[in-house]
Amino acid sequence: MNVEQLKAMCLSFSGASVKESGHPSNILSFFVGSKKFAYFKTSEPEQWRFSIRVTPERFLELTDQPGIKPARYMHRFYWVTIVNVRAVDERYLTELVGWSYNKALSSLPKRVQAELNS
Repeated sequence: MNVEQLKAMCLSFSGASVKESGHPSNILSFFVGSKKFAYFKTSEPEQWRFSIRVTPERFLELTDQPGIKPARYMHRFYWVTIVNVRAVDERYLTELVGWSYNKALSSLPKRVQAELNS
């Protein structure tokens, strides 16, 4: 899966939106409601590195793999950064992004969740 396909997948989730933050952060973030579930770094030297939230167990599993590291400043919340999305199996990446989306969705108020699921 390439970067453009991954962006399209992130936006395909119910209620998903995108926001680009300029300098100094230079991040393209994906949200459901007000909760972030994924983001890309958009500036060099880390351009198109992709970050998502994972379970504590998966955090340990993933950060042991080459090309996946704890996300800067977000690692304490179990976010990982994937250096090259093409290097990760497409089905596995889809599963990880889906979990991150569902985690963000579940932290929204029940009324908002019902609106997004209808």
